[in-house]
Amino acid sequence: MSVRIVRLGSPRSPGEGTRIGTVRRPPRGVPKAEFASQDWYDVWFPTLAPSLETMKLGLAAKTPAQWNAFSRKYLAEMAAPPARDAIALLAVLSHSTDFSVGCYCEDETHCHRSLLRRLLAEHGAEVTR
Repeated sequence: MSVRIVRLGSPRSPGEGTRIGTVRRPPRGVPKAEFASQDWYDVWFPTLAPSLETMKLGLAAKTPAQWNAFSRKYLAEMAAPPARDAIALLAVLSHSTDFSVGCYCEDETHCHRSLLRRLLAEHGAEVTR
């Protein structure tokens, strides 16, 4: 069993399990009834999304220093409850069920997904690509 880190809206992989959207907002222009069938997500879980202020920092980050500032702020948000507790729960669940978490960003290396991958692994999650 494992957790996969995915780009929402991308085709699902075999055995991916439930897709959890760790995003601040639902996909624009997509009817709610079609989120799952269009491979966006099955469950919306904004608890693990960056705050609006932090998300803006990440989107504007063009330099390593700006990305590091975003990373520090996001990691601080994820260290506080309820996000910390949600990460711990997902890490435990990854040992007994397959599921995926993700967001919309094209490049995972410049996205909170990369940090979420690291946090889940640090909490003992079974993380796969």
